[in-house]
Formats: sequence, C-alpha cells, structure tokens
Amino acid sequence: MSMKITIATRESRLALWQAEHVKALLEQRGHAVTLLGMTTRGDQILDRTLSKVGGKGLFVKELETALEEGRADIAVHSLKDVPMELPPGFELACVMAREDPRDAWVSATCATPADLPAGAVIGTSSLRRTVLLRSMLSKMNRSDIRIEPLRGNLDTRLRKLDEGQYAAIVLAAAGLKRLGLGERIRHIFSADDMLPAAGQGALGIEVRSGRADLLAALAPLADRATWLAVGAERAVSRAMGGSCSMPLAAHATLDGARLQLDAAWGDPEGAPRLVTASGHADVAEGADAEALGQRVAADLRAGGAH
Repeated sequence: MSMKITIATRESRLALWQAEHVKALLEQRGHAVTLLGMTTRGDQILDRTLSKVGGKGLFVKELETALEEGRADIAVHSLKDVPMELPPGFELACVMAREDPRDAWVSATCATPADLPAGAVIGTSSLRRTVLLRSMLSKMNRSDIRIEPLRGNLDTRLRKLDEGQYAAIVLAAAGLKRLGLGERIRHIFSADDMLPAAGQGALGIEVRSGRADLLAALAPLADRATWLAVGAERAVSRAMGGSCSMPLAAHATLDGARLQLDAAWGDPEGAPRLVTASGHADVAEGADAEALGQRVAADLRAGGAH
C-alpha cells in the first residue's frame, strides 16, 4: 500500500544525502516522499566537544520532536549518532545495509600517521578516536603529536584541514564515500588498527512507536546482517553506560550464523593503554546479539574499563 511519508533530516550535506537515499528507495516502492530539513542543537554548538554539551543525542532531539508533533513520519540518522536508549514512544524501525564502517585518514601531506612531522596536530571530535590514536602514537613513541578537537559538518572539517589548522584529520570512511569524496582518503585504518564506533557506517530509521504502517513500508529497506551486528555493538555501549560520547569502540561482523564482536575502551585523561575484549556467538535474532554485547561489555569492565 502506497503512503505519503515525510522524512525529518538534518540539513548538513551528508544528512541530506542519507535522507535523499532513503527517499529514492521508498519512491521506487510507490510511496510519495517529502523532506523536512532541520537544524539541530548538535549542528549549532561548534565551540565545545560533544561530550561536554550532552553527547550525540543533540543531533536527533529536534527530529524526534518533529515526529512527536506529526510534522514528520520518519527520521533518518547515522546510527552512530543515535543514543543507545531511545525516549519512550520511539523505536528504531529499520537498519539499512552498512557502508564501509572503518575510519579514514585524511591529509594533504602525510600518507599515514608514520609520516607526521614533529609537533604535528591531528584533528578529531571523537573521544573514541582520541584514545585509539593516543594508543597508536604511544606505540610509535610519538609523544610530540597533539590531538586537538575538530567540530563541524564534513565540509567544515575538510576546510579546516585545507586551511592548515591540522596536519591530518580522522573521519568516517562512509561519509566521505557517500558524498563522492573518496579521493580525499589517504589511508583507511583496518579494524585491527582503529576499531570503529558502534553503528558506524550504518543508517537507522526512527519512528514513533505503534506505526505498523511505517514498519511495513520500511521492512524492505532493512538489512538483517547489519541489524544483528549493530545490535551487538550498541549493546556493548548500552551496558557501559549508554553514552555516544564514551571513549568506546565496538565492531561486529556476521559470517553465516556466527557473530564476531570486538570492543575497546581507553581513558582520555589517563595512560594511553586500551582495554580490549572480544567474543563470538551463533545468533538467530536480536536477543542473541544483545546477549553477546552484554557479555563483551562485562569482559571490558573486568579488564578495568568504566
């Protein structure tokens, strides 16, 4: 049955690409789709790190308000920006097939971190990337390198790099590829070198609870393997306290029925040492993935993560 569907979206170029992508897929299935562009608090506050002003939930609150007031039917999010606990009355209706979940090294002058000149500055807005970079640089005996905050949308971050404010910046490979900026990537970190964030590279679609019509319309867009993987990743984060601004990495891959989950935690203020944990399980449904995530989180805590 065809429907009229309004998508709430942030107005950054990447967010609009994601919303247009979902719009096109729904229109192919006969639905009439419009976009409602919005600016969120997360887009407005650029002078402080997200961990100091309320976390990545600042990127979704206004969109949820539009759903609650009936101005929009669905909200399209980068899943790594979605809080681990949704407010009452909302649910994740769909997780779509994942783009590249890895982190990308972007620099005009340095092909890899090994090429950084003395005293160079790396830009990132992520506590996770900060602790992983600190660990990496410590192993290279590069205590001279500084890691500085980098806020703003993708284009703003690239402009700050091009202006020479940073020797290199670290971004999600998925966003660069989606916007046709793959040529800016000098190096893609393997998951062994820099473990991705929970949900990185995946798109999630949020709805008001009880909208069976929307769940049916969105079901063809869902990807089971991605949903199980990110379910385990998000369970780690939820069990560790639920904040998207935590210095925590979690990444899962599904091979047949077997889900492999790896996680890492670091202290941004302490020694550049990572606490790591891994696990695997055969999974058939979301509850199995959730249980694996809780088990790996317990191992992280046992190793000293908090």
